[in-house]
Amino acid sequence: MARVVTNVASRRRRKKIIKAAKGYYGTKHRQYIQAKEAIKRALVYAYRDRRARRRCFRRLWIARINAGARLNGLSYSRLINGLKRMGLDLNRKILAELAVTDKAVFSKLVQMAKESISTAA
Repeated sequence: MARVVTNVASRRRRKKIIKAAKGYYGTKHRQYIQAKEAIKRALVYAYRDRRARRRCFRRLWIARINAGARLNGLSYSRLINGLKRMGLDLNRKILAELAVTDKAVFSKLVQMAKESISTAA
């Protein structure tokens, strides 16, 4: 039986790593072992930071909603509670967008939430 030569497969594997490391500083984009380590680390950071980005945006949306709610005389938690009692399912991204761009509609929502809180109490 003939001996299997893995030159083509290993070269393809190495070229894939070097291509992915394009633009990295120093030997990280030239030498295979350094490039492999840098790519591995970069993929870990990318995975972690995709989740961190979602957390950051949620914090931003909550801050914007809170600011808009306080301008209308209500706190964030009471606003969310009032909207839930009304059965209104708007996510925080949409509420934050309304608080920034369409203040009239947002203040109308706040007034409706105030009414739902006062009727429940």
